[in-house]
Amino acid sequence: MEELEELKRRQILHTAKAVFIEKGYIAASMKDIADACSMAKGSIYKVFESKEDLFTAVFEDCHRTMFEQARELDHSRDGAPPMERLRRKIEFQLQYMLENYFFMSEFRELPIIHNEKFIVAWKKKRAALLTWHRDCLHEAYGEQIETYIWDLVALFRGQQREYITYAHQQVIALPMAELAHFCVERIDALVRDMLVRKPQPVLNETTAYFNHINPIDPGTKVRTIDEFLQAVIDKIQELPGADDTRQELLEVSALLREELGRAAPNRTLLRVYMTFLETEVELRSYVRQLNLMVK
Repeated sequence: MEELEELKRRQILHTAKAVFIEKGYIAASMKDIADACSMAKGSIYKVFESKEDLFTAVFEDCHRTMFEQARELDHSRDGAPPMERLRRKIEFQLQYMLENYFFMSEFRELPIIHNEKFIVAWKKKRAALLTWHRDCLHEAYGEQIETYIWDLVALFRGQQREYITYAHQQVIALPMAELAHFCVERIDALVRDMLVRKPQPVLNETTAYFNHINPIDPGTKVRTIDEFLQAVIDKIQELPGADDTRQELLEVSALLREELGRAAPNRTLLRVYMTFLETEVELRSYVRQLNLMVK
């Protein structure tokens, strides 16, 4: 009996996935899915209480399958060098993401993103992907990239996301195996450059992981703004010209920093301070960015 119920559930998930891909989340109805399953709509509702629950289950199943196949790939080690294993993993993910493109997206414009069950599933997926990508790079390069691991993960993910979008839009005709080889070579160039030049890392585990999954919390936002203001102060100290001009800019920056540190900053004062800083041409891009951060 349990086996029959599981077979029924698998049939619904498989069919629903095809219907959602064909019609989209909004247009697809439970009746459409029931008809495609050759079932009564009530039979679907006995297994899934709502379209949101069914969509979430399909989303989870799609990603669970990907991670299971990825683990199988990890376990099938055949003595290949680390870079070749990395290439295989990238090829696998590129191909899987292309074949399941609809369920690999972020759904930011769809009402499903406000469903609590889907939010939980979405966060778990993002966390698992981050961990997998970090582990892929760690396996290939070892502890030498620990300082830059989250910057490399961000660059790696951005690279994959953009190329998969182009592949889905059919504007590139490169086989995934060749694209994976191209991606590995670009990642390797980035790693080598970072190890030689030793730049200051941009991301850490908190910024890359926790705030990638959750909305930024007030404490983290305050710390980020304060760190950015320090970058503004450092820039002011590097400016050429008269000392008294630099001193004025530093004093205004200090006032701005103090005001932003308050529980309820005075918006008028913030505008006055930032308008003054904008009088220095080399600070204008900094102030524009700061304006976006404090909104």
